[in-house]
Amino acid sequence: MQGFNKYYPPDYDPSQGSLNKVRGKHALGDRARKLDQGILITRFELPFNIWCGTCNNHIGMGVRYNAEKKKIGAYYSTPIYSFRCKCHLCDGWFEIQTDPKASNTRYVVTSGARQKDEDWNPEENGGFAVHDTEKEGAPVDPLAALEKITDAKTHMEKVQKPRIESLQNVSEHYNSDPYSLSLKVRKRFRENKKIELKKKQVDDNIKERYGLPATMSLLEDDDKAVEAAKSEWLKAKQDHDEREAKRRKTTLDITSLSSSGSSSRSLAKSLKIPASGSGSGSGSGSDALSLLRSKILRNTAKNSSAIRSIPSSSVLP
Repeated sequence: MQGFNKYYPPDYDPSQGSLNKVRGKHALGDRARKLDQGILITRFELPFNIWCGTCNNHIGMGVRYNAEKKKIGAYYSTPIYSFRCKCHLCDGWFEIQTDPKASNTRYVVTSGARQKDEDWNPEENGGFAVHDTEKEGAPVDPLAALEKITDAKTHMEKVQKPRIESLQNVSEHYNSDPYSLSLKVRKRFRENKKIELKKKQVDDNIKERYGLPATMSLLEDDDKAVEAAKSEWLKAKQDHDEREAKRRKTTLDITSLSSSGSSSRSLAKSLKIPASGSGSGSGSGSDALSLLRSKILRNTAKNSSAIRSIPSSSVLP
C-alpha cells in the first residue's frame, strides 16, 4: 500500500531493492545532493536579527533560508551543527552554529555576519537589576551553620514528624475498612436524595396550584418563617374585619338617616306645612325641615367619602 503515485516499470524486479535504488536517487531528493560531503540541505530560520557582512544589510529574525547543515564537532555527547546560508540580498555567505556549552537553545554567528545585541537591561528601562544576595565567596560562619542545622532538626522532630504521624493515622482510619465507609456514604446519599425528591414534588405542586413559573426557586420552610407568615395573615385578616365592620356601620347610618328624612317629609306633607308662609308656625316648620335636610346631606357626603377612602386591595381572599 506504499506504492501509490509511483510508476513501476514493466522490467522492475523487487529483488533489486526500492525504486530509488534502482534509479540511483536518494529518498530526500535534491536535498541530499551533497550528502557525500556530510552536508544536508535543510530549511533554517534565523533565530535573531543580523547584519550581513558582505552587503551590510539588516536581515530580520524569522527569515528562512535553504541552509547547508553539517556536523562540525561535539560537546561531550551533544553534537555541534553549523548552518551555512547564502544572503538573499547579495552573493555573500554567513554561517551560524549551535552552542551547547553555553545553552541548549543558543546560536552564535561564526562568520559572514554579525548578530544584533538585544540584551535587555532592566536598569536602563526603569526597572531594578537582580543581584545575588548570597555570594559564593562570602565566608561561612561555622557556629551559624551549626545553629541552623540544630534548628532544622528541632523543627523536624517537634513539628514535621508529629504532623506526618497524624496524617498517617487519619489515612489508616479511613482506609482500614473502605467497604463500611462506602456503605455509610451511599446510605446517606440515598436518604438525602429521597428528601430532595419529596421537597421537589411539594414545590412543583405549589407552583402548579398558583401558576408560578417552573424555573422559580422556592425558599425552604422553617418554623420561624411559618410563624411569621401566620402572624402577618392574622393581622391582615383583623384589619380587613375592622374595615368591613366600619363599612357596615356607615351603610346602616346612611340608611337610617335616609329613612328618617323621608319620614319627616311625609309627616310634613301630611300636616300640610307650606314651604314658605307668613305665620310663625309655618316659619318654624320650614326651618326644621331645612335643618334636617342639610344634616342628611352632610352625613351622606361624609359617609360616601369614607367609603371611597377604603382601598379595594385590602380585602383578603
